[in-house]
Amino acid sequence: MVGVAGAESRGDPVLGETPSGSLACIKIHIIMEVLRPQLIKIGGRVYRKNPIQEQTYQHEEEDDDYYQGLVECAEEPCETYEVVQTPQGFRCTVKAPSLLYKHIVGKRGDTRKKLEVETKTSISIPKPGQEGEIVITGQHRSGVVSARTRIDVLLLTFRRKQPFTHFLAFFLNEAEVQERFLKFQEEVLEKCSMDHGVDSSIFQNPKKLHLTIGMLVLLSEQEIQQTCEMLQQCKEEFIDDISGGKPLEVEMSGIEYMNDDPGMVDVLYAKVHMKDGSNRLQELVDRVLERFQASGLIVKEWNSVKLHATVMNTLFRKDPNAEGRYNLYTADGKYIFKERESFDGRNILKLFENFYFGTLKLNSIHISQRFTVDSFGNYASCGQIDFS
Repeated sequence: MVGVAGAESRGDPVLGETPSGSLACIKIHIIMEVLRPQLIKIGGRVYRKNPIQEQTYQHEEEDDDYYQGLVECAEEPCETYEVVQTPQGFRCTVKAPSLLYKHIVGKRGDTRKKLEVETKTSISIPKPGQEGEIVITGQHRSGVVSARTRIDVLLLTFRRKQPFTHFLAFFLNEAEVQERFLKFQEEVLEKCSMDHGVDSSIFQNPKKLHLTIGMLVLLSEQEIQQTCEMLQQCKEEFIDDISGGKPLEVEMSGIEYMNDDPGMVDVLYAKVHMKDGSNRLQELVDRVLERFQASGLIVKEWNSVKLHATVMNTLFRKDPNAEGRYNLYTADGKYIFKERESFDGRNILKLFENFYFGTLKLNSIHISQRFTVDSFGNYASCGQIDFS
């Protein structure tokens, strides 16, 4: 895969993946969250999320404990919310997917009760499985705004703990590239199979070759539609100008590895660049990334997309359907650590440094769904824009 939001590993953790090694990686992660707490941007203001009981948010019943750690970092209310004055006081609504309601309710409703008591408001939440809006009412505007701010912090925090569901990507599975990829795999196994960790299980499925622009957490049909609309806006505002209304002709050639030790590689990728030597592809994907980050659909962690297409990944060794690193937490907030067996890539890098995978015409950006394939064996697409 291609990252920012798409790189499987760079030696250092990428988008939540720990590099192969020991459990020391987890300890470092915990320490760094204490020393450098996560910052959450809401409505133009930045709030600090103080970790409380790190690695214990495994069950819904612990949400109310977690809420305590958010109170002090959401004390200063944001004034950008739309609050409507009513005969009874003030009212504000929050749009959120039903999957996240439980984190606002908490065990036995404790989280909602604490919010209501501390902000002197009443909070109405749709029943589980029902889409709708969270409605906050109160006699004082400041209390309504404070409740909204705290709810937003909770929603954003638990959204970040959801597994990625979709990703923006170019497909790189044209027939010529698939054939050349299989040739690459055949020659690597023929010449380097005696090297530590090198076997057929760690190669990418040629039908799934792709270049990722960014990872997404889309929890409802409305959010998928919002993503489609955002992508269409990108096309109209700058993609057409950059592409000239034509497919981008690129070349997929040369290999590189993610970390800093060629003797212990977890991800090997093919480089992708414009055939005419221009920077148009990089400019296009960076601007798409920037737009989606600004909208909140993609969490801002990098400023630029690393253009690459994964050809070997040690996560595939145990799970052929693995899709990279992507989240440190499961849907219920449980921390994930995947130990992996690295491979010695020194001979591969020496023998195949300039391997040519082929040329492609990139004409579409897809909203691809993880863990779901179409009739051709590629990732299923929930929507797309075409350049021509």
